[in-house]
Amino acid sequence: MSVRAGCPAWLGRITLRPMSTPDSNTPSRTGTLTISGFQRFIFDKYYATDSARGTPPTFMWFIEEIGELSTALANNAPGKQPTAEQRGNLEEEFADVFAWLCTLANINNVDLAAALDKYLVKGVEGVKS
Repeated sequence: MSVRAGCPAWLGRITLRPMSTPDSNTPSRTGTLTISGFQRFIFDKYYATDSARGTPPTFMWFIEEIGELSTALANNAPGKQPTAEQRGNLEEEFADVFAWLCTLANINNVDLAAALDKYLVKGVEGVKS
């Protein structure tokens, strides 16, 4: 696969496999969705628009989604009896927050999977215990 012009170098290292491959980096319900694969999907679909918008306005969109997630969490809090619609909205808002986080990472040239190594790799500085 060729790397799109303007694509960060780390995105070029992501291998995209057919959707039927169980460990595919390609977003699909038939395979395992990886953080890198989803970040690449967001890059391919939205990078031109996102990079033109820039970080400050994109961060505002991200924070708006955080607010919507907060409301959805309140509607699904322990002791509440959320409707199926409210439960579905909670899942949607988690997905929206993650998509906007990927957008922010893309326009700021951050590889989220590599950044998360501090949580997974023993001895990496900043590991949370």
